[in-house]
Formats: sequence, structure tokens, C-alpha cells
Amino acid sequence: MQNHAIKLANLFLHGDDHAAIAYINEVLLENNRLMLYEDLLTPAMIHIGKLWETNKISVADEHLATAICDYVISDYEFRSASLEPTHQKKVMLFGVEGEEHYIGLKMAAAVFQEFSWSVRYLGPNLPLQHAETAVNAWKPDVVAMSAALSYRLPMLKKSVQVLASTENKPTILIGGRMAPHANFAEEAAPGQVISMPTLRNLHEWLNHSGKDTEIRHVIS
Repeated sequence: MQNHAIKLANLFLHGDDHAAIAYINEVLLENNRLMLYEDLLTPAMIHIGKLWETNKISVADEHLATAICDYVISDYEFRSASLEPTHQKKVMLFGVEGEEHYIGLKMAAAVFQEFSWSVRYLGPNLPLQHAETAVNAWKPDVVAMSAALSYRLPMLKKSVQVLASTENKPTILIGGRMAPHANFAEEAAPGQVISMPTLRNLHEWLNHSGKDTEIRHVIS
């Protein structure tokens, strides 16, 4: 599947959205959101990130590829649109203040929708003050945040501390490339934080939590 992801990345870099969608339809033998997001789009965007980090592509190239990937996700979700949410659980997703990467969050929002959660996706770079206001107003069961770069970790920790202390005490999910490095979780909000490094981890967690009346608070 890695070769397919690299070929898809090249289509993104050429700005060819129609060819990208056609290739995805050719590769995927079934309409499988998790396989598309976890096994094709995520490694494709990681490959593009590495090309950018090693100066093999420009910032403009990286932005073009991100825009095409965003379009592919939107197109897939439009074609897969289903019924209104039937689940009573609510999730709010956003990138922490200063964090501009958002493709992973957008895919995570779609996975929650697949499980019929009520979803509010607030995009990247949300100031903490506004995130706190939104959480207090909507009272989600889960707040999902992401950070892709190590220098976002202090803001990620501060966000966890503030939002975990809001009135409804939401479960906090941490995703993105920094998820495995969020060692502060137990100190910042004991028993409320779950590290979720991959979409497959999220899918498994939703399968499990959907069978319980309450969301389990665990550290993983």
C-alpha cells in the first residue's frame, strides 16, 4: 500500500484532483473510509511532509498537495453522506493555538461521523480562550486536539489543563504526530486523557466505547 500512497502523493503535488480520485477508486476494492484515510491519505501526506522537510518540494507545493488532499476528503464525505447523527455523544475537534495542520483532524471528524456522533470540527489554530468558550457552551463528551510539531507541546499541555477543568469534564483525545510524546497527560489531567496516535486506534476506541453507556477515561 506504501507504493500506492507515494503515487497518490505525486498526484497531489501535480494538483490533479480528478486523477487522484480516479486512482483511489482503482486501488480501493471497497468503500472503506478507514483504509482510505489510514493506509492511503495519511502515508501520502507524511511522504509529502518529508519531501518538504528535506527541501525537495517548496512550501507552495506542500500547500497545493494539502489542498488537493482536502478536496479528496470533502468529495469522499459528500458522496458518503448518510443520515443525521443518531448518537447522543458529542465531540469537538480542533488544532491547538498556532497549529496549522488540519488534514488529520478532518479525517478524525469523519470517523466520528461514521459512528453517528454529533461532530463540531473547528479547524486549525483555534485560540485557547475561544476553545474554552466553545466547550463551556456546547459541553462535548470528548474534546479532540492535535499538534504536529514539537514546539506546540507547551500549548497542547496548557490546552489539556484548561479544557479538562471545564464544567462537564470532557475526555481529552490527543492526536497528530505529537500524540506519542504527550507524556504530560497524566500530570495535566489525571484520568481524562487518551493518546490516539492513529485513525485505526480511534476506530477501535469508538467500537469499544460505543458499547458502554459511559466513555471510559484511560491513558494509553
